Amino acid sequence: MFIGHFGLALGAKKFAPRPSLGTAILAAQWADGLWPIFVLLGIEQVAIDPTATLVTPLDFISYPYSHSLLALILWAAAFAGLYYALRRDRRGALVLAALVLSHWVLDAWSHRPDMPLWPGGPRVGLALWNWRPGTLAVEFGLYCIGASLYLSATRARDRWGITLLWIFLVTLAAIYLASFFGPPPPSVRVLALSGLLGWLFVAWGYWIDRHRVPVAAV
Repeated sequence: MFIGHFGLALGAKKFAPRPSLGTAILAAQWADGLWPIFVLLGIEQVAIDPTATLVTPLDFISYPYSHSLLALILWAAAFAGLYYALRRDRRGALVLAALVLSHWVLDAWSHRPDMPLWPGGPRVGLALWNWRPGTLAVEFGLYCIGASLYLSATRARDRWGITLLWIFLVTLAAIYLASFFGPPPPSVRVLALSGLLGWLFVAWGYWIDRHRVPVAAV
């Protein structure tokens, strides 16, 4: 799953207004932020296989430290603990922990049975990626709901608050559709390096939130 994760990050603002959108994106995408780093370092493995699923041409051979349920429980606890220590925002910490852990839930729904419960443990997956119309419906459903919640929970301080948000939303949708209908990546290295660009959306989220405020603060 891709834009579905961003949908949850956007929607989280409705339930926890204090964390920045950038922090929410970082939490929701934590697993996918770590994964390309671990692949480049040789800690985790992936292969390009156009027959893997109907949607994603990737065979996730091993990714226990970024994507196993146990690892994400531990990452969620660490993420929330650090945020609470810095901000003393209990609700925000809980929502951020849920976002980190939600990555495993959404991926287990999307992937074939390759999502580990713990390193070396059994793998699960409901294989939504083998149903192309369903994948599009779920991804864009979560994305549109999350965007609507974010829009209802915040107001723009200035024109940048409108422009940056809408360019962000359109860019993500365009990237997702290009990957959905486009060819497989040419190599694992190119895949991992392009995955590192996902960190730019975290910075973009902070930029957006600097130009928007929670509705209650308007």
